[in-house]
Amino acid sequence: MEPKSIIRALGALAHESRLAIFRLLVQAGTEGLPVGVIGTRLDLAPATLSFHLATLRRAGLVTTRRVGRTLYQSADYACMARLVDDLTANCCGESSSATLDACDARLLQTRSCVNR
Repeated sequence: MEPKSIIRALGALAHESRLAIFRLLVQAGTEGLPVGVIGTRLDLAPATLSFHLATLRRAGLVTTRRVGRTLYQSADYACMARLVDDLTANCCGESSSATLDACDARLLQTRSCVNR
């Protein structure tokens, strides 16, 4: 990913409501959720929800599809995977002897920083 795309995605997720929306959509799966359901579950006003969804869409993290009169929002799993891949691409440095298991172990060890 381009650095600007990474910054845009991380910036979009760096807000409590947008992070909650994205997590909810990831849990919902590829079908996504209607906008109204998202607003109800997260107790967000329509204008606020619209603003946050637009930010997530501009970052490429969320897609929209229309079914009749209902707008469904879905997490863009490909974008999410590219972002995670890019952020973890050099987790073990440039050591050619590093295995995927070693990288996985290193990532698991560093996960504790999220809970601080």
